[in-house]
Amino acid sequence: MNSASRLSVFGSTASGLTRSGLTRSGLTLTRWRTVVTLAASLVLVAASTSSAVGGSLGATQATGAGASRGAVANDGARGRLDHVFVIMLENHSRSSVIGDRNAPFITSLARTYGMAANYYGVTHPSLPNYVGAISGSNWFVNDDNPANRFDHRNLIDQLEERGKSWAAYMETMPSASFLGDQYPANAALYVSKHNPFVLFEDIRSNPARLAKIKPYTSLAGDLARGKVADFVWISPNQCHDMHGGVYTTVAGEGVDGAPCPYGSAKDDPNDAALKAKADAFVRTAVNAIMRSRAWTGNSAIFLLTDENDYTGDPTTDGWESAAGCCDSPLLPDGYAFRTSHGTLDGNVWHCAAGPAASCTYGGGLVPAIVIARNGVRHYTSSQPYNHYSLLRTLEAAWGLGYLENASDSRQVKPMTEFLQPGTDRDH
Repeated sequence: MNSASRLSVFGSTASGLTRSGLTRSGLTLTRWRTVVTLAASLVLVAASTSSAVGGSLGATQATGAGASRGAVANDGARGRLDHVFVIMLENHSRSSVIGDRNAPFITSLARTYGMAANYYGVTHPSLPNYVGAISGSNWFVNDDNPANRFDHRNLIDQLEERGKSWAAYMETMPSASFLGDQYPANAALYVSKHNPFVLFEDIRSNPARLAKIKPYTSLAGDLARGKVADFVWISPNQCHDMHGGVYTTVAGEGVDGAPCPYGSAKDDPNDAALKAKADAFVRTAVNAIMRSRAWTGNSAIFLLTDENDYTGDPTTDGWESAAGCCDSPLLPDGYAFRTSHGTLDGNVWHCAAGPAASCTYGGGLVPAIVIARNGVRHYTSSQPYNHYSLLRTLEAAWGLGYLENASDSRQVKPMTEFLQPGTDRDH
């Protein structure tokens, strides 16, 4: 269930991208217009749209037109959120987790609180989903290369400009401000591709900001002291987030840590173990948050998964599904995928045919649960969402303005329905 590290879908990493744009290897980016030239075909993407799964849901590449500092976010959610906790899991579809016997606690949360039944990953693989969740774009990157760097405005810029506090807790990260690609070196329980904050230049180069990216073990003390930021991001390690792929025993990680091999089929012994470990992690984390002094007012927990799983399907470059919505990126028909080393991997992308024809390269349906202290109960929504919707929700709640694709009010909707009090129904 792993994937090879992918090269950018347009043959270039994000290193060196700026808000003003650049030209490299036939790729030209500007804040207002995007022109992409591929070796095999010439493709113009300039605020273009395509239909997506479930109807007339367009998908565009971010052009930057919505990244206004002064734009006022007003989606009916402003002032509705106090503390927000985002817990990001890995590489499993909604159908493989919700209702699964190996994830009873996660399933109970979905049935007790709010579940977004049509929540998609933005794209594949992991890294661009994390980056998109805090900046509103994948910045034309579709690979997990830890050398990717992003010089763009992000949620942290917005929060600090509004006087909002933030913190990120990374399980198995050895120390605050750690900038290594993985830890331990021989096991990769912590990986930077699941820590989007260190991929942004204006965060990794700022010691004060780096100090707010802490080992997960710091969260318990912060909760106990009531010293919890307004916005909290939590990334479990690769044995606790359902990712897997760790084959080395790591001292100190406990019985629920490494090793955790990849599964090869739904609920085979390895996959079952990954889901059980994630379920236990989520149980402990959610209970700790909800029993803490930080669980006050209009606080909420967003329990999400970055994308669905890798199954080896060549029609989707190996992924279980490439369905998407809400401004997921577009790929041209006939695009030949490459590995992170630049070599062809043998897979070719073909746009969907028929009435719902689409070139959207999304991340597939994933589990998405919203636990809002004063929000809905026993509620399931059919509204399409993705990680840009998460960003728009936070921006609206705190009046931050909108970044990139989160500014697209037609395609990207805020998840405010889950924050409404007194709702106990399906939609």
